[in-house]
Order: sequence, then structure tokens, then C-alpha cells
Amino acid sequence: MTRLFALPAGRRAKWVVFFAWILAVVLMLGTNLPGKYADAEKNESTSFLPGDAESTRALEVTTALQDGERAPTVIVYSRDGGLRPADEQTIKADIAKLNAANREERYANASDFGNPAGGARPFQLSKDGSTALIANSLRATGEAENILDPIDTYRNLVSGERDGLKAQVGGPGGISADAIKVFENINGTLILAAVLLVFVLLILIYRSPIFWFFPLLAVGISELTSQSFGYGLTELGVTVNGQSSSIASILVLGAGTDYALLLVSRYREELRLHQDKHEAMANALRAAGPAILASGLTVAITLMSLTFAKVNGTAGLGPTGAAGILVALIAMLTLLPAMLTIVGRRRFWPFVPYGPEGPTHTSAARSPLIRIERRYSLGRGAADETHGFWRRVGERVRARPRPVWIGTVAVLGIFCLGLLNFSDGLTQGNSFRDGVESVDAQETIAEAFPAGQSAPTDVIVKDPAKVEAVATAVGKVPGVASVTPTPSRGPQGVLLAAFLDDDPFSTDAFALVPEIRAAARSADPGALVGGSTAVEADLREASADDTRLLVPVATVIVFVILLLLLRAVLLSVLLIATVVLSFAASLGVAAVVYDVVFGFPGSDPSLPLFAFIFLVALGVDYNIFLMARVREEVVRHGTRPGMLRGLAVTGGVITSAGIVLAGTFSVLGVLPLVFLTEIGFVIAFGVLLDTFVVRSILVPALVFDLGPKVWWPSKLADEPDHADEEHPSGPAEVAPASSRT
Repeated sequence: MTRLFALPAGRRAKWVVFFAWILAVVLMLGTNLPGKYADAEKNESTSFLPGDAESTRALEVTTALQDGERAPTVIVYSRDGGLRPADEQTIKADIAKLNAANREERYANASDFGNPAGGARPFQLSKDGSTALIANSLRATGEAENILDPIDTYRNLVSGERDGLKAQVGGPGGISADAIKVFENINGTLILAAVLLVFVLLILIYRSPIFWFFPLLAVGISELTSQSFGYGLTELGVTVNGQSSSIASILVLGAGTDYALLLVSRYREELRLHQDKHEAMANALRAAGPAILASGLTVAITLMSLTFAKVNGTAGLGPTGAAGILVALIAMLTLLPAMLTIVGRRRFWPFVPYGPEGPTHTSAARSPLIRIERRYSLGRGAADETHGFWRRVGERVRARPRPVWIGTVAVLGIFCLGLLNFSDGLTQGNSFRDGVESVDAQETIAEAFPAGQSAPTDVIVKDPAKVEAVATAVGKVPGVASVTPTPSRGPQGVLLAAFLDDDPFSTDAFALVPEIRAAARSADPGALVGGSTAVEADLREASADDTRLLVPVATVIVFVILLLLLRAVLLSVLLIATVVLSFAASLGVAAVVYDVVFGFPGSDPSLPLFAFIFLVALGVDYNIFLMARVREEVVRHGTRPGMLRGLAVTGGVITSAGIVLAGTFSVLGVLPLVFLTEIGFVIAFGVLLDTFVVRSILVPALVFDLGPKVWWPSKLADEPDHADEEHPSGPAEVAPASSRT
């Protein structure tokens, strides 16, 4: 296994590995696999529905009755003080222009505009005379441009204010178009912002204006490769949307950079011990490779638990995210070592690490930067077992471990109280951070009409003889403004449109769906209820079910992995307990921040699941890096000294990795969707909390307090601590390369 890890550091093998990756990149770009992956994204909410949801079955029937899936588009006209007689002529002229545009642009999937309620007027007028509606419908074909192009044309023709008459394009068609625009710009904006942030962080961490290029190049190739694999997954039927694609990209960038930091840190350490760069890289791979592999596999396996989700979008993130993590893992253990071995140690300039013999060139040996680097690597500034900031932190924690861990748990418990403020009020209608025309149009409609006028709920009556009875029963449900028949009928049944008093994309409207279904089936047992409101209601219910199922599943998976890696039941339980507590504290703080600081309307029901999966997997990830080193130190020095030495030597690089991962997730905040901003904040805060508090204070305090018994039932639990060999004032004793991790 160690030979396999060291393979990319071979004198010939490094070139083979490097050119194999270059060939793969050429093939991926030549076949445009990343572009095909972006085109395969599905951002319609109906594509995420589980197959057994009632709205899914209703959609299949309405698609047959209407010759395809339809998205109603509503144009609302309003004027302060009420519409004027001249406004009617303007609206009639707009209808003529809009219908002419449909024919001229050959929008075969668009119907003509007119009065959605029928009647003598070509538009529907509100009771107070202040607002008018016209509507048509767009048949969804699976191609984004068949929704986006007509909506853009309609807005170019009528949107805006003309002599005080305001026109806005909304309805499900308008909301879909606004969402498509956001998702089309997500990947480019996200990748650019994330790369710029990682670029700055790598320069600060590596202290070099040159070296950052190689880890960043490896991460970029990882992202390209993961998108290519993602396209293959979509061909196998995996559902990917803009949100899951964005999260998967951030996972690749963040985790890939973390793995690069861990490897480069060890490589730099080995370069100070060995003159030969190949030997240094081989030792670095043998030492850091197993921990990186274990951590990457832990995250990937945990992500795969999402495949059990009912919601197709959530289930799709499982394999795409896992594939991205595995690609990043492989790239950092093959491509990056090959590149670093090819370019050599000088790319660390200006602080070039040299071995015991020093630089081979006389001019380099006289360089003041080289002298500074060697003094840094051998003096008190080094991150070794007996010196450094994290050594001092560990010593303070060890002095009073029980009060430290009790106090830390108490503070995290207070953070958890924020969960009482958690709200699931985020819906499709309020999911945009910035104002968009479709949402503004819905607000205008709600002021003068029943708010559900823009998106009726579909009621399918299987028995035509019971149409009137179903309409009467549904119309009696409190919150239903009216029920009207539609021209859509066929062997599958008759379609009715139920208009709600509430905003069709509000939680109040979602709560009406079960009552409407019960009323419809009381008159016709075969009746189905679907439409935009029912779709989102079913999605929210499925998301809640996924959370209840997958949180314990993911917990068990991570616990089993920890048992296999650490071979210690008590320690595995403690580590699981700490990351779960960290998750709850992070979500509690986030719930308060969303409400008090950001003023968001709430969170998506799937947010707790995503936060749990990422924070638990990534939190255990860092604990694996820490405890793998601690276990090795324990064998030689005992539990408490080993914990202290392990924290001292890994603290700096793990903290840097946590900052990078938190930074990359925070980049999700540049996107104009509330859900992505929320997931970015809670993951970034949770990673920092885990890095600086849980992994650096709470876990060491528990180990210091419990001592060797944390390793129960392994043999380490029976071995007493050795004498604590500390040399706080002198240079660290360098352990043999074969024993360092």
C-alpha cells in the first residue's frame, strides 16, 4: 500500500502520471463533457418529485390532458388610483402585440393571451378596478430556452411603466424564467469567486507568489473532471439541478484544496529532512496519503447516503458529490505530487525548504531568505511536537481538562437554543435574495385578486359525472376562493382549476393541500390534486421525511467508519457526539442570524439535512487527521503526551484547511438565492466552530480528562502514559521519517 501511495513520486512515474492527466483533460474538453453536464441540469421543481407523490401522478394526467406540462404566465396591469378608460385600449393593444410575437417568433409551445377567467373583456378586471390580468400558458419541453425566450420577449414588449400604467410578467412561467436566469449564471460566478478566494488564501498560507499555482491547477482539473463524471451520472438517470451542482463544485474546490494543504505541509517538512525531492515526496505520500484517503472516503461514503432520499434533487447530490470528492482525492494523491516533483523545491520561493546539506548552489546558500527559512524550520517558530501556538493551547487545556470540556459543552448548548427560532418559511416565492419581476407581480396580484389567481391548483376528477360534486366540495374548503372547469378533459378525467385566497407559493397555501385532497376524494375517491402549490407541498413533506431517515443513517455510517479507523469504541462515540453537538450549535446560531441579521423569511426544510451531512462528514474528516497523528504519538509517548504532541504538530495545517473550506463555502453567499446563502453560512460557521473549538479544545480536553481509557477496547487502553518528554525551550527532536504521519 505504501508503495502504491509513493508511485507518483517516482523519477519516471511522475511523467507518466502527469501526461495521463493532461490526456484526460484534452479528451474531456474535446468532447465538451463539462458543457454537456451544465446542459443536463434540471431546475424545474417537478423534476425533483418522488415518483410516489400524488402531485407526480397528477402531473402525468394533466400532461396527457393538456398535451404537455404547462406553466401559466400572467401579466398584471396596475395603476395607483385605479385603471383609466385609456388603459383598456393599451391592454388590448398589448394583447395583439404579444400574440403576434408568439407567431412571429414561432413559439409553438405558447398559447395566446386573453382573459384567464373568460368573459366579454379580453382581460380580467379586479373588483376595485385597480388591476387587470391577462394570461397564457407555456408548454414545458425540458429545454430552458422554451421558457426563457418567450418570457424575455413578453417583458421586452410590455414590462415597465407607461404613463403611470405598470405591467409585470409573473406566474409560474415568470418564476421559472427568473430561476433559470439565476441558475445559468451560478456556475461562472461561483467558480470565479471561489477561485479568487482560494488564490488569496493559498498565497497567505504558502508565503509564495509562485507556489499557489500548482495546487490551484490541480483543484481546477479536479473540478473539470468531476463535471465530466457528473454528465455520465446524468446519463444514468441521476437528477442534478443548479443548487446541487453548485454545492458539489464547492465541495470539490474546498476538499481538494484541503487535501493539497495536508500533502504540501508534509512535503515541505520532508524537504527539510531530505535533499532528494523524489525521496521527500515519497515519504510525504506514505505518511499523509493514508489519512487523506481515509478522510476522503469518509466524506464520499457519507454523501452517498443521500441516494436514499425521496427528493430526486437531494438524491442526485449523493453520487455527484461523492464522485467529486473521489476525483479531488485521486488528483491530490497523483496529479499534484507528480507536478510538485517535476517542478522541484524552488517553486516554494522565496522561502525554499532545503535538506540538512543545504542548497547545492553557493549563491542560494548565501541568500538571506534561505537563512530565514532554515532558522524558521529549526527554531521556536516551527510547528513541531514541542513548540508552536497549538502546543501552548494544548498545554493550557491539559492543565484543567474537565472544566474546559464542561464549559465548552455548556457554551455549545447555549448555541443550540437558537434551534427554537428555526423556521421553514422559505418557499419558491420568496427564495430570491434580490427583487425579481415575477415575485413583484405576485405581490401586485395579491393586493387586488385572490393571491392564488396566478397559479391555480389542479384538481383531476376521474369520473366525469362527479365534476360538479367535486367542484362544490373543494369550493367549500376554507381558503379556496373559487373552482372553475377547464377545457382539458379526456379518458384520464376532467381538469378543474381551484384558485386559492393565499399566495400559491406560501406555507399557508401548502397547508391547504391535504384539505383540498380530502374534500375532492370525498366526492370522487379517484380524484387527484396537483399543480405548483401541491408540487412544493409534496416536496417539503418529502424533504422532512428525508431528514428523519438520513440523519440517523449518516450517523451510523460515520460511526462505523470511525470504529474501523480508530479501533476504539469510546473514542468513536466521543468524536461522533462532539460533531453532532457542533452541528446543532451551528444550526442554532444560523437560525438566529438568518432571522435577526439577514431578515430571511425562513429556511428550506432540506437545510438541516444538508447541514448535518456536510458538517458531520467534514467534522469527522478533521478529527481523522488529528487522531491519526495522535494515535501514532500515543504508541511512543502515551495518551496524554501523545494528544499534546499530535495537536501541536497538526494544529496549523488543519486550521488552515478549515479556513479554506469555510471560505469556499462562504462564497455561496455571492449567489442571489436565499437557500444557497444559508447553506454557505451554516457550513462555513460550522467548519470554523469545529476547527477552532471542537477539534482544538473540546476533543483534546476529553482525551486529557479520560486518559488511556478513550482507546477502549484496544490494547492502548491498558497502557499507562509514558513520561511526558517536553522541551519547551529547545529545538524539537525530529522523529524518523518512517514513523511520522
